[in-house]
Amino acid sequence: MNGTSFWQQKSLAELSQLEWEALCDGCGKCCLSKIEDIDGGEIVFTRVACRLLDAEQCRCKNYDHRLEEVEDCLQLTVENINSVTWLPSTCAYRLINEGEPLYDWHPLVSGSAESVHKAGMSVQGRVISEQHVHPDGLEEHIIHWVE
Repeated sequence: MNGTSFWQQKSLAELSQLEWEALCDGCGKCCLSKIEDIDGGEIVFTRVACRLLDAEQCRCKNYDHRLEEVEDCLQLTVENINSVTWLPSTCAYRLINEGEPLYDWHPLVSGSAESVHKAGMSVQGRVISEQHVHPDGLEEHIIHWVE
């Protein structure tokens, strides 16, 4: 590939399924509950994670069947990426879609799946499962460390 990697040479639409999956940095931010401000429409993140998120590994415990198990789980695709406005600014899918480079801590750049955690860019050790939070109590868990 002339010294450049697949994500530098291809658009999201050109990625194979394997390449698409590899683009995920494993931060777990997309698995956090979000609240939309009724007045302004702003979406804020909470530290409340989907019950299927392994909070240490920052990976789904049942990835292949998550869409059947979790009603509001979103499968990110080329077709819907432009309408998913809440993707974190560090999300590789968002970055590539906007023509931006991946961060140095991204596992594809660093060569280590742990780099996202070591850089403090994942939810590792900072979240609680939705199983321990009443749905009416989400506002108590709003966070500001997801951009």
